[in-house]
Amino acid sequence: MQALQTIEVTKRFSNHTALNKVSVEVDEQSIFGLLGPNGAGKTTLIRIINMITSMDHGQVLLKGKPIKPDDIRQIGYLPEERGLYKKMKVGEQAVYLAQLKGMSRSDALKNLKIWFDKFEIGSWWNKKVEELSKGMAQKVQFIVTILHQPQLLIFDEPFSGFDPINVNILKDEILNLRNEGATIIFSTHNMASVEELCDHIALINNSKLILTGEIHEIKNRFKSNIFEVGYHGLKDLLLDEDQFQVIESFQKNGELFSKIRILQNTTSNELLKHILQQVEVVSFQEVLPSINDIFIQQVNDTSR
Repeated sequence: MQALQTIEVTKRFSNHTALNKVSVEVDEQSIFGLLGPNGAGKTTLIRIINMITSMDHGQVLLKGKPIKPDDIRQIGYLPEERGLYKKMKVGEQAVYLAQLKGMSRSDALKNLKIWFDKFEIGSWWNKKVEELSKGMAQKVQFIVTILHQPQLLIFDEPFSGFDPINVNILKDEILNLRNEGATIIFSTHNMASVEELCDHIALINNSKLILTGEIHEIKNRFKSNIFEVGYHGLKDLLLDEDQFQVIESFQKNGELFSKIRILQNTTSNELLKHILQQVEVVSFQEVLPSINDIFIQQVNDTSR
């Protein structure tokens, strides 16, 4: 079942079309990557889902039903532009924001203590927000986003400002939230994190949806018959240029490697057979494009 659907969502600002008939489906208990270059329309779509911005045309469905203002309490939204009140004390503000999402004060205090201890920021409870580092403030905002256990979580650039150790801590928590039943929309420019975390992605460019699907399926869709072989033996493999194209050869950890494209009417079995006649093969695998490579290619192709 889809936790969220957008159906031909369209939004215009004056003479600018921010979204043009964008339709996406987000499965329950999945991590969905919402990708695109700056200005593509991602934030506009997120704001429409949160009912911050109205759409000109289309529908947003939450569990198959048109989204209503009361449904917003079921959503946790961490925007790219953070919004904590700098003069308020950290704990006071966290309780206040939790109560806005419908939690009682006692439940908020109990759950905040658990999360503050987990993130090792309990000593900051009575500090003012303006005294926090950027990373510390982001931890606080992450906590208040997820504290009321919403069905749908939307994270816009959640790792911005974090060092690698804290990025890994946050990644683990996002995966735990998914495993415990949450559905997560994850918007970022960090394609390595997309590959690591996301089940499905949607790529928006110039207000239009240009690519959507499951990560592995998309990578297979854009593969280009390139295989990497590791071997002992000859420095250069001797291959029929009508059947195979050696893209590059290199050394790694004392082993020789070559990346080879298989040309038309030839199979990977035939490539392996040719190589085995010359050298001892220690590894053989197909090279799939990265999501970063696919992102750049698709954005360039649709921007011309």
